Amino acid sequence: MSDTGSPGFAPESRGDDGIRLDGVGAPVARRRRRCPRRRDHVRRRLALAALLVVAGCGTGGGAGAGQPPGTAEVVRVIDGDTIVVRIGSAEERVRLLGIDTPESVDPRSPVECYGPEASQRTAELLPPGTPIRLVRDVEGRDRYSRLLAYVYRADDGAFVNLDLVRRGFADVLSVAPNLAHADELASAAESARGEGAGLWSAC
Repeated sequence: MSDTGSPGFAPESRGDDGIRLDGVGAPVARRRRRCPRRRDHVRRRLALAALLVVAGCGTGGGAGAGQPPGTAEVVRVIDGDTIVVRIGSAEERVRLLGIDTPESVDPRSPVECYGPEASQRTAELLPPGTPIRLVRDVEGRDRYSRLLAYVYRADDGAFVNLDLVRRGFADVLSVAPNLAHADELASAAESARGEGAGLWSAC
């Protein structure tokens, strides 16, 4: 989920019918015959872009007025790998990408070993009101409509997903195509396991 566009140059100016325009807007190529198939393709791309923005995963990251793209504020922690954030005026559930913490609040399953400790660690890292930066990967949401993101604290840049794995509060959960930090997280998990950190010695 790059957060930003490509600075340093402006896109080539084009008219509605695909004709390239010069700097003052005069046509420099002859008008091409409109193609229904091309128009359908453009409409599909526009519809997809609109869906990504609604999902809070477009180039603006769903930020409200006055918020930089991709920024949010923590509302509460649900469990070790799921939080609720405020993006603009809306609240969203966010599933931390690339990791899996033991269950602690799922009514369909018992509390798992080290689940409460993982939830507590996430709460320590992300108390209510903490400003954070959300970075997406390939997919914007999961089947439960939660935003999927790598979470960074805005004040010091701490990578929360990585901290939880490195200190033994979470294991790695690599699900294609969201693999941007798979190697980094796997390396941290291997180190935590070797050191017997957290759940690796308690469970």
